[in-house]
Amino acid sequence: MGSNRRDFLKTAGATSVVAASGFVLDNSVAQAQPMSQQALQQASSGKLTEHVLPPLPYGYDALEPHIDAQTMQLHHDKHHDAYVKGLNKAEQELAKARAANDYALVQHWSRQAAFHGGGHFLHTLFWSIMAPSGKGGGGEPTGMLADKMKEDFGSVDAFKAQFSAAATAVEGSGWALLHYRTADKRLIILQAENQQKLSSWGTTPILALDVWEHAYYLKYQNKRADYVKAWWNVVNWAAVEKNLSMAMK
Repeated sequence: MGSNRRDFLKTAGATSVVAASGFVLDNSVAQAQPMSQQALQQASSGKLTEHVLPPLPYGYDALEPHIDAQTMQLHHDKHHDAYVKGLNKAEQELAKARAANDYALVQHWSRQAAFHGGGHFLHTLFWSIMAPSGKGGGGEPTGMLADKMKEDFGSVDAFKAQFSAAATAVEGSGWALLHYRTADKRLIILQAENQQKLSSWGTTPILALDVWEHAYYLKYQNKRADYVKAWWNVVNWAAVEKNLSMAMK
């Protein structure tokens, strides 16, 4: 066996890990070493992703006065981080279950993976479709996105009215979501209770508004409708159009 062949076999399997949100978490290639008992156990249960909290694409105070800095810091650093940790924990426990062939708690950890996974994905989307007012945020959608909204909702104003109503009417904690549905190539508005209930199959979310109380209560108290109205001032329509383009491919 040639030296190149041996070198390849020593490093095979050390690959980059990509989170469900599409972020590359680790591109390093580790030095080949004998596998520990723990590593062998992990290998028998399949690949395990280490999800990480993505940084905000702007400062905590960048969305003021519409979303205050204290809310942004708590929302991102505490709430979103808790979902990342919860997702990692749930997937680790499911991996342990596979390794031990013990599925007594599979229902619990599957629920935890869905809940925390939904929180991680939706928050990652939420940060990415906002920008400071006047610096990418606010205004009106244009181009292909505006045309698609007119085609599927009748007008941009009709879309915004339905979306605002859906966001305000979510029961308890949840989200308002704009999805692209592949089957009939349509934009549709959905609600999600918590972060995973009432989800739809065969669709891709391209715009998300968090209406859990932790997203607005410090500034707006129980006036969710005021928060929803103010939020339109920080929507990054260019990012939403990019999401739509990717979903349509």
